[in-house]
Amino acid sequence: MNKKLAAALSGGAVLVLTLSGCSDDSDDKVNDWAKNVCDQFQPQLQKITNANASIQQQTSDNSKPVDVQKADSLAFQQISDAYKALGKAVESAGPPPVDDGETMQKDAVKELDEASAAYAALKTKVDAIETKDQAKFADGLKDIAVELDKISKNGDQALKKLESGELGSAMSKQKGCQKLKASTGPASPGGSAAPDAAAVTPSASASEEKKA
Repeated sequence: MNKKLAAALSGGAVLVLTLSGCSDDSDDKVNDWAKNVCDQFQPQLQKITNANASIQQQTSDNSKPVDVQKADSLAFQQISDAYKALGKAVESAGPPPVDDGETMQKDAVKELDEASAAYAALKTKVDAIETKDQAKFADGLKDIAVELDKISKNGDQALKKLESGELGSAMSKQKGCQKLKASTGPASPGGSAAPDAAAVTPSASASEEKKA
């Protein structure tokens, strides 16, 4: 069960972490916009990374359904809040000074807000899963995996536009937009540290993994 969920979720964690360094021929206005946005992105991306790690921590064969549920619920709320903040960051920065910048900004904000709403809906769903019945719990996690697969497949086109061309080159140079590692320690509602991990991965117990 864990492996199937991991496969569904591994591509949908942080859409804006695909940037890599490249030659920078951006002008000062573009660089200033990228720095403004990426400085605001960094703490939110860290929260998402740590939330993902806190879920990964509950993939142990000995994890109890109720513990998995609590970890997933808290992490989905953290991720939802972080995506909302990312949208506000792009909105407050104003349109990027590139061709069609206003449309790019509007589409990216809409996409980030939709991601926030999607993770909030996942929190509601995971909170409602029956933890006392192992079979129902496993079925509930399968539904969560399906929803997360949809999130990972739908909703990154606008962000990809931000990450392309002159603007993407400028953003890739900013530390705040580069890929993060999870910190060490327990996750908290404030997005504090959590163990290293790569993907949002709800977990069932060992017995359910064997059934899957």
